[in-house]
Amino acid sequence: MVINMRYVVDEIIDIKVNLENLDNGEIVCVDKSSLPKNIKEGNIVLKTDKYIIDHEFERKRREELQRKFDRIQ
Repeated sequence: MVINMRYVVDEIIDIKVNLENLDNGEIVCVDKSSLPKNIKEGNIVLKTDKYIIDHEFERKRREELQRKFDRIQ
């Protein structure tokens, strides 16, 4: 069984990238070369056999965070 993991790009430092696991908060460090070329901090990536940007999940997550932010104002 293949388990797909989602990460948020936490920090890009030269050729290393810190990814935060969205399920458990664990931070993993990967080579930038293993990620899509247009990666930026805040992107959501899905790890299958490789890392891909999950644009749809990222859009939904940003909308949910915006709703939460709007409620506390």
